Amino acid sequence: MNAAVETHHHDALAWPFFEDRHRALGTAIEAWAREHLAHVPHGDVDATCRALVRKLGVAGWLRYGVGGTAYGGHGDTIDTRAVCLLRETLAKHSGLADFALAMQGLGSGAISLAGNEAQKSRYLPRVARGEAIAAFALTEPQAGSDVAAMALAARAEGDDYVLDGEKTWISNGGIADFYVVFARTGEAPGSRGISAFVVDADTRGLEIAERIDVIAPHPLARLRFTGARVKRSQMLGAPGEGFKIAMRTLDIFRTSVAAASLGFARRAMTEALARAASRKMFGQTLGDFQLTQAKLAQMALTIDSSALLVYRAAWLRDQGESVTREAAMAKWHASEGAQQVIDAAVQLWGGMGVQSGNIVESLYREIRSLRIYEGATEVQQLIVGRDLLKAHNAA
Repeated sequence: MNAAVETHHHDALAWPFFEDRHRALGTAIEAWAREHLAHVPHGDVDATCRALVRKLGVAGWLRYGVGGTAYGGHGDTIDTRAVCLLRETLAKHSGLADFALAMQGLGSGAISLAGNEAQKSRYLPRVARGEAIAAFALTEPQAGSDVAAMALAARAEGDDYVLDGEKTWISNGGIADFYVVFARTGEAPGSRGISAFVVDADTRGLEIAERIDVIAPHPLARLRFTGARVKRSQMLGAPGEGFKIAMRTLDIFRTSVAAASLGFARRAMTEALARAASRKMFGQTLGDFQLTQAKLAQMALTIDSSALLVYRAAWLRDQGESVTREAAMAKWHASEGAQQVIDAAVQLWGGMGVQSGNIVESLYREIRSLRIYEGATEVQQLIVGRDLLKAHNAA
């Protein structure tokens, strides 16, 4: 990647959102990514993801997604700005590396937030070292954005809960060592009757019903639970607290989805500038045309505005503020904006931009799902609108 273009990312590290430790982290992860992610194989995606989790664990990067130094975490709470910097940089170099880091954090986040001593001790150190792969199992065939429509049932039987139903679109499905599973325990109607469980992958009655292929391949599966027995001691928090735990977990990591979008957009900008500066056309370069300059300017504006929204939300969260609106704005703007930036980069690359193996072609496939997962853009718009009305009515 062109070092001259890279200086702009380091300019962002000078912003007042960051402390010196974040600046050091940003520089360190950039150097590590250049050395270790130059050639990430995409043939066997499961094997690549397992290897990336181990590599990220050995390097110490996974510790940032785990809460509690006693359990291998980098700090006593999860540093949102650090997670965002890591995801932004990894996404810029390798979508699968970003995915591997993000899913370790999301998959174990509920344990960091709501686990007891025994649960944290059992799972978190292995997650932080990259020795156990985590997964977050919330979505169902009929319950995506509407989590309260969840049907997977967990009924109490003696010292156990028995789980019956399905989960789908589960990232790390098929390679995870454990799943944080949200199930209806029925303490109350709707979202207040859901509980969270840690379910080991080798639990009898849990099977991988289907592996799902998507345009930017990563491990993804539909899970089926048929009379799967889980000890009561595997429940996270109290019965009926699952929905709250799920939302708190997503609240930490939603801003980081925006950061990954930003990373993809920055890489597209780098590739677009390289193309514009070198492509000869009608006796000059592509970059000499005012149309090209205007397009590049729009891309830069989109990237900078996304970065400001991302790190505002991350900074506020690290100050202990509620960031429901700010995180929703960041995810909405950064993921939609990255799609526009990447599309513009593909256009500047012309025919080569849609050729398999070209970086902008892979970015085009990578970005699309970020506008959907962890709350589709339309859901983020609803969150922002509702929050504005709530604040107005309260005033």
